[in-house]
Amino acid sequence: MDRLTGGDVALAVHRRINRTAVPYPDDRGVKELFETVAARLPEATALVHQDRLITYRDLNRAANGIAAALRRRGVAPGAAVVVGIARSPELIATILGVLKCGGHYVPVDLTWPAERLRSVLAQTGAAHLVTDTPDGVAGDLPGLDVLTPHAPPVEADPVLRTRPDDLAYVNLTSGSTGRPKAVPIRHRSIARLVFDARYAALGERSRILQLAPVYFDAATFEIWGALLHGGTCVLYPSRRIRLSELKRTLASHGVTVVFLTTALFNTVVEEGPAALDQVETVLTGGELHSMRHLRKAVARYGPGKVVNVYGPTECTTFATYCPLDLDGLPESVGDLPIGRPLQNTRLYVVDGDTLCPPGRTGEICLAGPGLSPGYLDARDAARGNFTEYEIDGVRERLYRTGDRGRLRADGEVVFEGRLDDQVKINGFRIELSEVAHHLDRHPGVRFSHVAVGENGAGEKRLIAFAVPRDDRCTVQEITDFLGVHLPGYMIPKVIHLRDSLPLSGTGKVDRQALVTEHIGGGVT
Repeated sequence: MDRLTGGDVALAVHRRINRTAVPYPDDRGVKELFETVAARLPEATALVHQDRLITYRDLNRAANGIAAALRRRGVAPGAAVVVGIARSPELIATILGVLKCGGHYVPVDLTWPAERLRSVLAQTGAAHLVTDTPDGVAGDLPGLDVLTPHAPPVEADPVLRTRPDDLAYVNLTSGSTGRPKAVPIRHRSIARLVFDARYAALGERSRILQLAPVYFDAATFEIWGALLHGGTCVLYPSRRIRLSELKRTLASHGVTVVFLTTALFNTVVEEGPAALDQVETVLTGGELHSMRHLRKAVARYGPGKVVNVYGPTECTTFATYCPLDLDGLPESVGDLPIGRPLQNTRLYVVDGDTLCPPGRTGEICLAGPGLSPGYLDARDAARGNFTEYEIDGVRERLYRTGDRGRLRADGEVVFEGRLDDQVKINGFRIELSEVAHHLDRHPGVRFSHVAVGENGAGEKRLIAFAVPRDDRCTVQEITDFLGVHLPGYMIPKVIHLRDSLPLSGTGKVDRQALVTEHIGGGVT
């Protein structure tokens, strides 16, 4: 086993920020944790959706009914079940039902291209799908057992017990090889995320907005942060986010905690900041912040209410947090801290086999019970993102995030970009190389380049440059082709057709030269 070494200063600061151990229920699975709450608070409101109020008793009974239906269809402990259901009480009951079978849920969007969905099935081995839109699924996913989330409620909880190291769910993230990476998450990792949370007050009076798509890892916090404490999960009522509806939902249901991706946070602060006035904690992150919007928000809402959060899917949603106040806000976003590791999480800044002292840039590595057990596909696992080291005399399993960062003298961590071409747009992790892989597969494209640009409002978006083989290759044809292989959020919003791609003196694509071509703003 390799060792990470460092000088006295580096060791001291890492020891200080990593004193995060606190007790949490790591002896039970999410099934048992939820059933304990449901038995203790049967009449408390578990879910709010439009004009529907669902108690813990009714949610538990609905989940038991779905679990019974799944067991009759052959779902056994350890099985993966694909879930493709719109945001609704039926969605929450279904993922609970899967866990009550001892299985793990695989949330998807059934509008994803069939090729991507088939990759999900191949990596997870799932044989069952629960969906509220069963028509047309069989043609794209033959051989899959399809169920709806409607089953008679059952009073008694299943006798099966889940263990903290069992898998709870699988998230799909963008992969550099042209296919998504399947990231499994254990029950104990969910418990580590939401119990004794340092980044927000979570308890029986918590009312957390469930806004993220269920296949986005922020939904893990939104759902279980409420339901494992006896709080209320407030389901945003529409598929599309509208500022007026967001404001109405937050106010009418007394939401106390909300997570907003950076882009959405900026929009709310710019166009309707009053929507967040009554919310106790606003968590935001997922991409580079705008200091103008952060200053405006912190000045309006007060110190500590806006919390900058950071964390890759592989570490179960959040890994660091930083409550913001005006006195601590730097002038440049390049100096904005992502904070310190949250409870039961450890962070190391590493350069080669050395722990970095404050001020020295290295790779951000994470450890603790939030870590995924590793990618499901052996090809992804072989890339070495998960590794073991001896650090300060202790054996640690690390996830190498690929993010660059540095420690400040006070122990706060500052994010400094990526080591590769991975980006985040609207909170979704995108490998530019995955988009380029499929763009280059188009028979009419000779060469291509994918980058990130900005529109007139300063919002990030994917930009593509393509050199066609002949005049028959059009932007619409390329867009339609990508739509067969990639989900909508990974399709470039702008595609420029060029006679050639400019090259730098080193023979690489000259990104700076492309800046002048893209009217919407800079390309990075």
